[in-house]
Amino acid sequence: MTEINQRIKALRANIGISQQKLADMLGVSRPTITQIEAGERKVSSDDLLKLSEIFNVSVDQLICLRDEPEVILQNKNPGKKIGPRTRINVPQKNLAKFREILIYILNKVGSKPNIGETVIYKLLYFIDFDFYEKYEEQLIGATYIKNHYGPTPLEFKKVVQKMISDNDIVKVQNNYFDYPQTKYLPLRKADLSGLKANEVELINGILNKLSEMNAAQISEYSHNDVPWLTTASGEIIEYESVFYRTSLYSVREYS
Repeated sequence: MTEINQRIKALRANIGISQQKLADMLGVSRPTITQIEAGERKVSSDDLLKLSEIFNVSVDQLICLRDEPEVILQNKNPGKKIGPRTRINVPQKNLAKFREILIYILNKVGSKPNIGETVIYKLLYFIDFDFYEKYEEQLIGATYIKNHYGPTPLEFKKVVQKMISDNDIVKVQNNYFDYPQTKYLPLRKADLSGLKANEVELINGILNKLSEMNAAQISEYSHNDVPWLTTASGEIIEYESVFYRTSLYSVREYS
C-alpha cells in the first residue's frame, strides 16, 4: 500500500464506517473503495476533496504531505521535540481540566441528537478562545488547527482515548440524518473543584448560545471568526488573533 491508501483505510476505520458506506458517500462502488485501500487504484482530485470533508482533515494531511503533530499526555517530565515531527505536550493540570470540562459539556448537552464530535470541537474552540479574549489567560489552552470544517483541537483524540480507557466516557457511532456521527456519552459527573466561577460561567454561556447548532451550522459559524479566517489551512490557530475579532464574535468591551 502507498501512504495515502493506508491513510484512507485508517481514517475510515477511525470513524467507524464500512467500505460500502464510504462508497455510498463518495458515489462509487464498494469494489472501488477496496481497490483504493489496497493501492490498486489512484484517487482522483475530486475524491480527495470529498474524502477530506468526510474524514474532517485537510487534503495535505490526507495525502501525508503534512504530518499532524504528535500529542503527548505528560505524567511528570515535559516532552521533547525529536526529529522533524512536532510534539505537543499536554501538562497534567491541563489534561485534568480538559477531561472535566469535556465531561461537563457531555453531561449538559451530549445527549442532544445534534451533538457529535464536530460540534464538540467547535464548542471547545469557542470556550478556549472566548475565555482568552475576555481574560487574557488560557482556560484549557488546547492547540487548534484549521481544516475544512473549522477549528479542530489536536489533543482531543488522545485525551478521549485515555478517558475511554479510564471509563470516564463511552464512544458511540451512529447516524445523524444521512451522515455518520461519533458521539461521546459521560459515565460520571464532572468534578468542577478545579474550575473558577468565571470559567464555569463562560462555559455555560457558550453551551446556551451554540449547543443547538448542528455540525454544518457551527462549522459555518466558526468560519467567519477572525482567528480561523487569518490562519492558513492546516496551520495552528494563534490565540492572539482573538483581539482582532469583529463585533459579532468579540466577547470583550474595548475602549
